[in-house]
Amino acid sequence: MKEAASKQALSIKNLTKSSIWDIQENDVFRMLNSGSKDADVKDNLRHYVDIIRSAFTIEELKEDTPAIRKSYEKQGYKVGQVALDESTKVLWAIRKRPIMRVTDLTYENIRHISASKLVEVLERNFGGGWDSLSQSIQDIIESGFDISTTTLPKDRLHKKGGMYEKKIADGYEVLEVAKGTWVEAIFAKLKPETIKPRMKFDSVSEDDEDAEIEDNFVNHDEEDELEEFNEDEMNEDNYRTTFEIETDPDEEAGELSEYGTDE
Repeated sequence: MKEAASKQALSIKNLTKSSIWDIQENDVFRMLNSGSKDADVKDNLRHYVDIIRSAFTIEELKEDTPAIRKSYEKQGYKVGQVALDESTKVLWAIRKRPIMRVTDLTYENIRHISASKLVEVLERNFGGGWDSLSQSIQDIIESGFDISTTTLPKDRLHKKGGMYEKKIADGYEVLEVAKGTWVEAIFAKLKPETIKPRMKFDSVSEDDEDAEIEDNFVNHDEEDELEEFNEDEMNEDNYRTTFEIETDPDEEAGELSEYGTDE
């Protein structure tokens, strides 16, 4: 989630369809009204309103009466005046779009919810497990969260020192989905934001261009310099791998569960 300091730095002119999820209804009113005297905001108002609509529902009220205001406020709207320019004001009811179902998740809002909120949304997915989600929804979720799953018998899921205990200790939220006598555990943790590195090229001076380039090319076509691989000489003393193989019995049980049938 974005910190409060970054929220305060946002203005109507630098809002995006991602950062819009960081603000609330009162912020929208404040930004629109503060930008009403800005020529660029007035000329591109439709563009900024489209960005706002991607995260908020906006209703224009034709009448300003206590009864109308109250009816919208009961539905969770904030009601206020918006200055479209120095001489034109309208009455808007604004409400942030709720994220209740997996179909409400987008690449723009996925990093603006917590892992506990994601688990809450997944729980509403008709009790289905991770594989019940479409690939497009899985891709959206995994763009913002580290997801892992395991399926184990009920009496083994919470085994001391097992995967469940380790994931909870690492800060993951978990959703348990019952599948007969087995349980699928879906673990979720918000991924840290990464900054894409920018490539930097050193400039080449004229002196560098004139410098003689040393040829370190080695001709490996010469048979006397080649050392052929002899499969017969390979044994456990000279074999080497960079992979450390470690078996987790809980994970093995989870994988085997895919081939079993629910009771």
